[in-house]
Amino acid sequence: MKNTQQITKAMKMVSAAKLRRAQDRVIAARPYSKILREMLQNVVAAAAGSEEANTNPLLARRPEKRIQVLLITADRGLAGAFNSNVIRATQQFMREHADQEIVLELIGRRGRDYFRRRHQNISGEYTTLFLRGVIDPDPALEIAKAVIERFERAETDSVYLIGNQFKSVISSSLSVEKILPFDLPEGGPAIDYIFEQPPGQILGELLPRYIRNQIFRSMLESVAAEQAARMTAMDAASRNAGEVIDKLTLNMNRVRQANITREIIEIVSGANALNQ
Repeated sequence: MKNTQQITKAMKMVSAAKLRRAQDRVIAARPYSKILREMLQNVVAAAAGSEEANTNPLLARRPEKRIQVLLITADRGLAGAFNSNVIRATQQFMREHADQEIVLELIGRRGRDYFRRRHQNISGEYTTLFLRGVIDPDPALEIAKAVIERFERAETDSVYLIGNQFKSVISSSLSVEKILPFDLPEGGPAIDYIFEQPPGQILGELLPRYIRNQIFRSMLESVAAEQAARMTAMDAASRNAGEVIDKLTLNMNRVRQANITREIIEIVSGANALNQ
């Protein structure tokens, strides 16, 4: 138990160091993602009714008969309910859309291992991306490219992203976000831009960038939430190990004291027998 406690304490320290870096990257990525979405909404509103907007495949709205779900889990366990919560949320989503065909894009080994045995319609698998605790943008670009191409070819009618969002060291939240087709804003543009190129042309460049950014940011959020969950789980495991060690030590001392008392009684009894 003492060896186990040393391991859990070491894992907690490693997760704390990785969490610091992951948290900094998430905090740095959020403002860009927020402004990009706001700007995209304004451009979509300004381009509404134009030929480019009407023919843009990423704005096409079709009945949701075939839904693409991007599921983001971790590659490792020992992180409390981090992976199981996302898997349960995905199962709940699939029950709510039982009449539609669900196509899974699995990002992370834990989700891949679970759904590969339970769901046949899997469009892609990406593992080992989170092992180092640092996410490169290239895999996110590859995933976004595949998702966009399938949506443009009308192989999928909508795209949802399910994963953990980092809140703090002790908490994270599940996110089920629809990223395609892009939701049109209500009313006119909040900011009146002066466009050098036609708004529809700018829209064609911004939409793929937005999808890539959403996937990459969600992966960053998942990494930070994973490290926070693992640090919390290992801290709890270390405390539990300490309690078990105390109980075992107390029991060991009682047994040892009982043995010593029995041996003393035997010695005294033997001495009395010799004296008689």
